[in-house]
This record gives sequence, C-alpha cells and structure tokens, in this order.
Amino acid sequence: MRQFAFLIVSLLGMETSSFYLPGVNPQSFSQGDVVKLKVNKMTSQHTLLPVDYYRLPFCQPEGGIKMDNENLGEFLAGDRIESSPYRLKMKVEMFCEQVCVANLGREEANGVSPNKVVRAIRKGYHNNWIVDNLPAASKVEDDKTVTTRYWQGFPVGFVGADDNKAYINNHVNIEIMYHQVETETDKYRVVRFTVEPFSIKHAFEEVDDDDKASPDDSSKPFKVADITNPIYSCDPKRQKKNHTTWDIATAPGHTLQPASGKVLFTYDVIWIENKELHWASRWDIYLSMDSAIPAKVHWLSILNSLMIVAVLSGMIACILLRNLRRDLARYNRLSQDEESRSEDLEEFGWKLVHADVFRPPSTHPMLLAVFCGTGVQLLCMAFFSIIFSSIGFLSPANRGALVMAQLLLFVLMGSVAGYTTARIYKAFKGKSWQHATALTAFFYPGLFFFVFIILNIVARIQESSDAVPFGTLVVLLVLWFGISTPLVFFGAYFGYRQETFDFPTKVSSIPRQIPDQPWYMGLPFTLFVGGILPFGACFVELYFILASVWMDQYYYVFGFLLLVFLILILTATEINVLFNYFQLCGENYHWWWRSFATAGSTAFYVFLYSIIYFQSLQANTLPTYMLYFGYMSLVSLGIFLMLGACGLFSSLLFNRLIFSSIKVD
Repeated sequence: MRQFAFLIVSLLGMETSSFYLPGVNPQSFSQGDVVKLKVNKMTSQHTLLPVDYYRLPFCQPEGGIKMDNENLGEFLAGDRIESSPYRLKMKVEMFCEQVCVANLGREEANGVSPNKVVRAIRKGYHNNWIVDNLPAASKVEDDKTVTTRYWQGFPVGFVGADDNKAYINNHVNIEIMYHQVETETDKYRVVRFTVEPFSIKHAFEEVDDDDKASPDDSSKPFKVADITNPIYSCDPKRQKKNHTTWDIATAPGHTLQPASGKVLFTYDVIWIENKELHWASRWDIYLSMDSAIPAKVHWLSILNSLMIVAVLSGMIACILLRNLRRDLARYNRLSQDEESRSEDLEEFGWKLVHADVFRPPSTHPMLLAVFCGTGVQLLCMAFFSIIFSSIGFLSPANRGALVMAQLLLFVLMGSVAGYTTARIYKAFKGKSWQHATALTAFFYPGLFFFVFIILNIVARIQESSDAVPFGTLVVLLVLWFGISTPLVFFGAYFGYRQETFDFPTKVSSIPRQIPDQPWYMGLPFTLFVGGILPFGACFVELYFILASVWMDQYYYVFGFLLLVFLILILTATEINVLFNYFQLCGENYHWWWRSFATAGSTAFYVFLYSIIYFQSLQANTLPTYMLYFGYMSLVSLGIFLMLGACGLFSSLLFNRLIFSSIKVD
C-alpha cells in the first residue's frame, strides 16, 4: 500500500516538474550563431480549421519555403512547420529590422469581397511561431497593463472597436530569454520565447533591387524600403537605439496599419539573460499556462470524484453486502420442509433465474462480443497512453508524440481485441468466429476511417492544414491492414483455443418467463442514472481536455488524469453492479446488453456536454460543425464501447461470484 501511495504521489508530482528523454537534446549557441525562427500552422477558435502560414501573402524566406521533417503525429495534428524570413542571431539585438513589402490585397469596403488577410483576422486566426522548439508566447500591452499568454500564439491582427475595420500586426518584438551553459564556455541556450505584436502604418518608398542588402550580409541591416515617417525605434538618424514599445507605436502622428495594400513588415529582437530559468524547466510555464489554472481546481475535481465513489461504495456496502449475506444464508440453509424452502425462493427472487442467468443474449450476440473486444482495445490504449504521459515519455517538446503513441497503441492492442472477442463469442456458443473476428478488425477502425476521410475532404476543400496528405493516408492503411488486422486474428486464434468460461450453473433448455418490471428498472431510467454519476466524476477534467484539443491549450497534468480515469471506471462498474443486482432480483436475466449499455451510457452525457462546450467556441460555419461533431461522435462512441466493456465484465464477475456461492439442486 505504501508503494502504491508513493507511485500516486510521484505521478502527481510530475505535473510541476519536467525532464527530457534521450534524443531531445538541448541545443547550445555561441554569440552570433544563427537561431532559426520557424512558423507553424495558424489556428482559430472560430473555425477550428488550421491553415498553412503561407496561405496568406506573408513574407517568404530567401531561397523558398523549406518544410521541417514531421512525424506521423504532427501530420495528423495538422502541424506544418516551415522556415521563415526572420533572421535571428544569438545575443545580437535588432532594431526595426525590415523583412519585406507584401501586398495584402484589395482595400476593405462595403459590397466588396474582403481579401484573405481580412478574412483571417475576422475569423480570429493566430500565428504560432517556434524558436528552438519553443512555441511563442504572446505579450499584449496597452497604456495600463502588460499581459503575457503562453498558449494559442499571437493574433494575426485585430478588428478596430471604432470603425470595425481589420488591422494587421505588421511589427513584432521578438523577446528571447537565454541561459548560459554551466558546463560549456561561452555557450547559451534559449529558455523562453515571447512575441509582442504591433500594428504600425509605415509610410515608405521601396528601394531598387540594387540597393537592397542581402539577408546573408551582416555588415548592414537588411533593407527593402525607406521609411518616410519612422517611429522613434525605426528612425536611423537617432544615435540612441530603443526597442519598440506601446508608447512609441501609439505616439501622435502614427496610425494603425490596415490589412490591405502594400505593407512593410518589421521586427525587433530583444535578448534577455535569465540566470534562474534552466533549460530543463523551460516548458513548465507553458504547461501550467503561467498558473492560469491552479492545481487546486484539479484537486477539487479529484475530491468531487472521490465523494461520488464514497457514496456509491457506501450504497453497495449497505445494500448489496447486507442483502447478499442474508440471501446466501437463506438459500444455503437446510430447510425443514418443502414449504419453508418454497417461501424462501419466493421472497428472494434472484436465485430463481439460476438456470437462465448465463443464457447467451438472444439479440446480436456477435455484435456484443465485438463491442467488448473493441472496448477492451480502447481501454488498454487509453490506460497505457495516460501511464506513458504521466511518467514523461510523451513530452510536449516532441510534437505529435501523444497522437502517434495513441495510434500505435491502438494498433498493437488489436491482439487484445481479437482475444477478448473470441472468449466472449465462444461463451455465447457462437459458430461464425471468422465473421466475429473480421468485424472486430474492421468495425470501429472502419467507421473511424470513413468519418476521417469525409472530414479530410472537408478540410481539403477549406484549404486547411488539417487535410492529411495522401502518403499519410497510405501509412494509416498499412498500419490498419498490415499490422492491426493480423494482430486481431492472431489474438482471436488464441482466444478460441482457450476453454470456454466455467459458469457455476447450467442453462436450461427452456427460457424462463420474465415478469413485468417496475418503471425504475426500465432501460431509460437505468441509462439515465447509470451514466450521470460516472460523468459527474470526470466532467471537470473533461473540460480541460476539450480546451486542450479545441482551444490550443496545454494539458499535461496526466497524474490527475490517471486518478480521474480510474475513478471513472470504478464509478461506472459500481453503479452497473448495483443495477445488475436489482435486475436479477426482479427475475430479469437479460443482463448482458443491459450491463453494457448502463455503464456505457456515460458517453451520452459526454456528447451532450460537448454540445454545450461547442457554444463557447463561437463557431458557426458548416465545416466547423462537421469537424467538431464528427470527431466528438467518434470519441463518444469510443467511450461507450470502453465503459460498456468494463460494465459487462464487472457484471459477469459479480454474477459468477454470487451464483457460485449458492447451492443449486
């Protein structure tokens, strides 16, 4: 017990400390070394459709755009990491450095279709830049406050409150904190990356190509235009150099830059030494989102879940254990005559169904076996994903690692799915084992892939980076047909070779008639109560998970998630066992499908909650509806199968336990 407590404490402690795995080595720079700034997809909470950075007419690097080598998880997550024209050198300050002059398109006017940049600004798109594998934090400054946000990147632009026109952030302050390497001389490492955007209308005259400086020429600043109305930080005549601030950008005589026409893009680079912040802990502030969500919220969520478990456990202790002890004492005692024996059986009815309780389901037994196999497959995938994340193997520094790990775990758990389906289907005395195994291999993966293809076509039409390339689709098909499907048949082969379940009672040849059931034992009521209690144990963490998926926030408190996951399964199985006992007491032995549906009904509440959560995204386009509810439907179905399998096996274990404890003539 002490070792278990130590393990839990260790897992929970990992939400505030981080480490990096072998292969994610720190990069050290000397003064003057080039520090690459890369751009990733642009994201929006309004459309949920990320787009490639260079889909908009932004400045492009000399020599063309170069794309990073990305793993499968990054492609599936819609990441598109590419080179940029921004030139950074370690510990080299830059003041109003010019990037390029870009033509953003037609001017905004009534009755005229807006250009791409205006549409992106009005849809709330954000830039996501990367320096040394660190995402850009966003600093927002006004005349009173300075706010830094460590998620969602920084906005492409904004809509003016007075004139309702779109303005672009064409100047950025790139603020980079560094830490000197203690084990190397004159070596430095990047530990934080912040971008502060400004909208500054530069009046300029473009210079001839002969007068432009080469990006590789460090002898003089890169120049594409002469600014005729320079702000203080951009004035080359001033001897003292100052970085751009809110006061300088909003000084009298300077206006905002509309998102149209020719625009000059500029930037400052600010280097700040931070002796307290070390490279190994540089991700901490991103993962905690600068303590935007205190750990107390997660502890309250755990406390709420534990209270629900305590109440359920108390109900089971008071109802089940007391009643079962009395039932077993009555059933197993030696009655003096047949009349008293008959009275006992009439008073306590669950023994009356001993000859029918293990009767295979009459409705779709093969489908139930397939659902159980797929549910166990998803359960193992979720459990091991959370475990690996809790101990730090799936670091956010390795983009796409979590998605790729879940995909590979699902594929490898195909053997578990095949084995489970085979054992259950053999217990049902099924004969079409080939069909059952094939259905296990193709049902849920096929449904998921079908919806994924449809949503991928929608993303392709919308020119979103969520659209997966053809090569990635081929890789997914190879994983499915080349690895997962053979593993399903492999597991099923061993499952069918095992002996069938040893049930404590025999099944009669004639089914027993089921009496009329009270309303509170009907399917609607059991599904309502059976789902709402487990949902109440996990809905707080569900909010944070949805925020990380749909609002580009970080979620890394997997220690808390592991506890909530275990509590969710425990709650679902406890309430399911309770209803299973009441059902048997009512002489209703059709518990196979009922136990699966009762435990899995939590998925219905998850889907209802996703509908409520969707309203906070302010999304109102058809592609957004299709994307959001398409994936949430698949997730809800997966939760239904996973918890349903837990419910069925808990009821099976409970029924075998109680019926093996009584004497049956």
